[in-house]
Amino acid sequence: MWKNEAAAPAESTRPAPTTTVPMSSPTPHEERRVVAWVGKSVLFRGDLISLEDLVIEGRVEGTIELRDHMLTIGTESRIQADITAKVVKVLGQVVGTITASDRVEIGEAASVEGNIVSRRLAMADGAVVRGRVETGTASTSTAPQKAAQTVEKA
Repeated sequence: MWKNEAAAPAESTRPAPTTTVPMSSPTPHEERRVVAWVGKSVLFRGDLISLEDLVIEGRVEGTIELRDHMLTIGTESRIQADITAKVVKVLGQVVGTITASDRVEIGEAASVEGNIVSRRLAMADGAVVRGRVETGTASTSTAPQKAAQTVEKA
């Protein structure tokens, strides 16, 4: 009803507008997100392995491994897992061993129940840690074994 049939041929003779969008599909590197995210309503059980930074707002039971990346545990998170990452920032609750090759940061309302092995540790006022803490420049590859041996002997 609104389309003018006589105008249609004239419109088709106009040159098509140019676009800057690439015609090929993006490569996997271009699709890669900066940070992966686990939402509040998610319960994950098992081995969680990521090759990028990760933010967890939900619950995880098992193991978490981000060898060369940062893990952020949100304020509402409940984690029952052994964690291995470059940097671990805890704002919620963690039950398990945390092994970080660089540093562990524990927020003011956060709690960790388990051993922490890291080069550096930062704790805010009000943070709670129940477990053994091992910091320093020692290699973190041998530190978890030493910590485990110490706990077993205790």
